[in-house]
Amino acid sequence: MLTKGDDFPLHQTSEPIAFAGTDRNFYDRYFFNGYTADGSIFFAAAMGFYPQLGIVDASFCVIVGGVQHNLRASRRSGGERLDLSVGPITVRIDAPLEIVTLRIAANDGPLTAELTFTGRHFPIEEPRFIRRNGTRLFMDYTRMTQNGRWSGWLAVDGQRVDADPGWTGTRDRSWGVRPVGASEPQPPPEGNFNQFFWLWTPCNFGDCSLFFHSNDDGAGNPWNRRAVIVRDGGTEQHFDAATFGAEWQPGSRRIATMTADLGSGRSLTLAPTSPVFAMSGLGYTHPLWGHGLDHGPELAVAHDRLAEADRSWGNPLAMHIQALVTAELTDGGSTHRGVGVLEQLFVGPHTPTGLTGLMDPAS
Repeated sequence: MLTKGDDFPLHQTSEPIAFAGTDRNFYDRYFFNGYTADGSIFFAAAMGFYPQLGIVDASFCVIVGGVQHNLRASRRSGGERLDLSVGPITVRIDAPLEIVTLRIAANDGPLTAELTFTGRHFPIEEPRFIRRNGTRLFMDYTRMTQNGRWSGWLAVDGQRVDADPGWTGTRDRSWGVRPVGASEPQPPPEGNFNQFFWLWTPCNFGDCSLFFHSNDDGAGNPWNRRAVIVRDGGTEQHFDAATFGAEWQPGSRRIATMTADLGSGRSLTLAPTSPVFAMSGLGYTHPLWGHGLDHGPELAVAHDRLAEADRSWGNPLAMHIQALVTAELTDGGSTHRGVGVLEQLFVGPHTPTGLTGLMDPAS
C-alpha cells in the first residue's frame, strides 16, 4: 500500500510507511494546550493516527466562562499518514520542531480557530515509556515536549478573541504503543492494570520552561520520572533524582498543592487555580469517543459541553484532568513565577501520598 509518505525519506522498515510494525495498538499523536495568563481562556487539541486500526481522530476544546466546549471528529484513514485533517480540524507543520498551526474550520458547532504555536526552545525528549503487564506489552512509546507562545484567534459562538503575547502553552508529540481502539477480547491472565499514577507539570516562566513528570507504581517507585529546565532558545538541565510531595483537596484525588525537589538547590511549588480541564474532551477515557474507536465509514463529528459542575470530582468524565496552576521555581536565592498545568490521573493505591483502594478519595 503506497501513500504520500512514501515520497519522503521517512521509512523505518523495509515496508511502506502505511505499515507501522505489527502491534494493533501502535499510535502517533499530536497534543496541544494553551491559556491566557489569567486563566480566563484555556484550550486544548489533539490528533491521533492508529495505522493498524485504520482510524484517525481529532478534537478541539475551549473553556470560556466556566464552560468546556468540546469538538470531536473521526474518520477512517485508508493508511494515509500525511493527511493532517479530520473534518473541520487541521494541523499544519509550518516549520518542523518550531512552528505548527491549528485550524478549526466553520462547522455546525460553536468553535472555530486559527492558532499558531511557536516553540520557545528545541523539544525535549522524555525517557522512553515502557511498561508490561505480565508478558504483555502495555506501553512502549517516545514523547517529545515543547513549550511555546500562541498567536492567531479563536471564537466561541461567533465571539472572536485574538491571541496576545501572553498566551502560552505546551505541545507534545508521542508515538509507539499504548491501549487504543476497542478493548481486547482476552485480557492478560493477571487481569488488566488496576493501578496507574501519572502527573505532568509543563510550566512557562519568563525566560525558561520547566517540565516534571512521574509515573509511579503503587509503592511509589517511579518507573518513569524526569525533571528538565530548558532556557529559551537552548540549554537543557536534566534532574534525574527529583522527588515530590502532594497535599490533596478534601474528598477527592485532586492535588491542592504540589512541591518538587529537583536537586541542585532547585525546587518547584504548584498551586492549582482554575479552570479544570477534563481530558475526556480530547477522548482520554471517554466511553464513546475514546482514541481509535471506529465510528463508521463516513466522517463523524460531534459537539458537547461540560459545565463547571460537570468537571468536579466524582464524574467519570473528569477523573483525568489538567488544572491550570501558578508556579514558583526557586533557584538558589532567586524565585521565578510563572503559569502552567498539572495533569493528574490517579487510579489505585499510591503509598507515599496516602492513596488507597481503586478510586477512594485521599484521606
